[in-house]
Amino acid sequence: AGAPLAGPAAVARPAAPAAVAAGPVRTTGAGSLVKSLEALGVEVAFGIPGGAILPAYDPLYDSSVRHILVRHEQGAGHAATGYAQATGKIGVCIATSGPGATNLVTPIADAYMDSVPVVAITGQVGRGQIGTDAFQEADIQGITLPITKHNFLVTTPEEIPQVLAEAFHLAATGRPGPVLVDIPKDVLQAETQFAWPPTLDLPGYRPTLHPHGKQIREAARLMNAARRPVLYVGGGVLKAHATEGLRKLAEQTGIPVVTTLMARGAFPDSHPQHLGMPGMHGTVAAVYSLQKADLIVALGARFDDRVTGKLDSFAPNAAIVHADIDPAEIGKNRAAAVPIVGDARHVIDELVTAIAAEQAAGGDQRGRQTEWWNVLNDLRQRYPLGWEEPSDGTLAPQYVIKRLGEIAGPDTIFAAGVGQHQMWASQFISYEKPYTWLNSGGAGTMGYAVPAAMGAKVGMPDRVVWAIDGDGCFQMTNQELATCALEGIPVKVAIINNGNLGMVRQWQTLFYGERYSNTDLGTHKHRIPDFVKLAEALGCIGLRCESPGDVDKTIEAAMAINDAPVVVDFVVGKDAMVWPMVAAGTANDEIMFARGVRPDFDDDEL
Repeated sequence: AGAPLAGPAAVARPAAPAAVAAGPVRTTGAGSLVKSLEALGVEVAFGIPGGAILPAYDPLYDSSVRHILVRHEQGAGHAATGYAQATGKIGVCIATSGPGATNLVTPIADAYMDSVPVVAITGQVGRGQIGTDAFQEADIQGITLPITKHNFLVTTPEEIPQVLAEAFHLAATGRPGPVLVDIPKDVLQAETQFAWPPTLDLPGYRPTLHPHGKQIREAARLMNAARRPVLYVGGGVLKAHATEGLRKLAEQTGIPVVTTLMARGAFPDSHPQHLGMPGMHGTVAAVYSLQKADLIVALGARFDDRVTGKLDSFAPNAAIVHADIDPAEIGKNRAAAVPIVGDARHVIDELVTAIAAEQAAGGDQRGRQTEWWNVLNDLRQRYPLGWEEPSDGTLAPQYVIKRLGEIAGPDTIFAAGVGQHQMWASQFISYEKPYTWLNSGGAGTMGYAVPAAMGAKVGMPDRVVWAIDGDGCFQMTNQELATCALEGIPVKVAIINNGNLGMVRQWQTLFYGERYSNTDLGTHKHRIPDFVKLAEALGCIGLRCESPGDVDKTIEAAMAINDAPVVVDFVVGKDAMVWPMVAAGTANDEIMFARGVRPDFDDDEL
């Protein structure tokens, strides 16, 4: 919803709109808030009014800022996140005090885990009532302290422009993240003067953008000399808009590339150097490459447990080059031989230059990787992603998702919920372009997909946006389809309806003796709810597909509808599983290619 004020820390982000000087103008704190949002270039905000925030909604009535009235504050937060992920701008959500504010906690935590720039604005009880357990009072500043990049409690109306400007600057610069601004009701009602631009006062906030030259040169030396190197690419590369540089670096060095769940689309799936996604449900080749590497170059990644598996057994023989804009990430989970603090775009660009110098001085060493590539290519050929057709004739969810990706095309934006369908969407859709894959990676928030897709479609109205959801996830936030219908936001939703909490059922199958405790949702046995009827009740068009022969024509029918939201109930088999799999707490060496099948790794080849 608009870029931050221009500043030295914003260099690697999209350029901020020029701040237009305004004022001083006599207004209320609420008027100052809305004028600040306008001055910051905010296009849209997602929210719900209530008592403490209500004064802000009066000037919003006449504002250039589009307000979208959601059906639940969680929807507002995820919509702001989806908007930010799809556009690169800052997402804005608004809620009232107490339960309105606490309903934002989940999407704020989600944005924090995935480093998404969001500004949450909440109303608070009057200054004199704070700490008295007043009606709808909650210490949202204290509650969100561990899950925000920073948060503010505004105490005077005069400080509103400065606080808003600082909040937007903090959210978008350095390592992006959510910032909360809590404003008491009497501050919103009080008279004040609005003037723009304010002066930012953040003396301790100095993100390091440019890496140290010595570390870049050392990293380049190691990369040029390595026999089994891997580029381990995380979501920070997308946040830094560094995808073009990444491709140049990969092709310059010939090094294999793996992209994490949060980095899908940062490097084209069709590129011959791309091994796919690493981690718990990554490709065999990607998991093996990290495990057997002699050098891992981590770019904007954080050595998450879903990638490393059992940490003390991860990549035992690899030296680590770790580049991240957040110094707290470096060495947190894995010691780095070469720590590099800096923005991923600058790091990659400077590595390209340094490696060119290495190659010029010592010769192109890519021939060292020949054996490495022979092994990796063999693994790719022997262990491709795939699935077994259900023996009972039911629809294979993987086939549905694969065809959806192929028919919708590479410009489509996909937002996924969390669970089996999320993993299949990350595996079987080919992501050729950045910012086409949105999901909840770190927090793993069920209910993310529909409101995130809504936010993405608002931000990118000319793009096709599909939410890929499970029947469990969909029932958490599907009420936002009413928002989409009323606001003219024609998202498309594919429900991968297996009648169960699918990922939990998979774990019960593998590790709990097939004791399926509380995972049957009733959407198969009883068709409760009937998703087609529910879609129609929410103002959408509902379709259903139950057989392989109808998949293409159903997707094409949904693609042809562009003036209303569409929901497709894909009724799939309940026993499909996500493979490959590294069970939680086990080593990556214990990866299972299918149930009872472990890949045959011939380490002698290396």
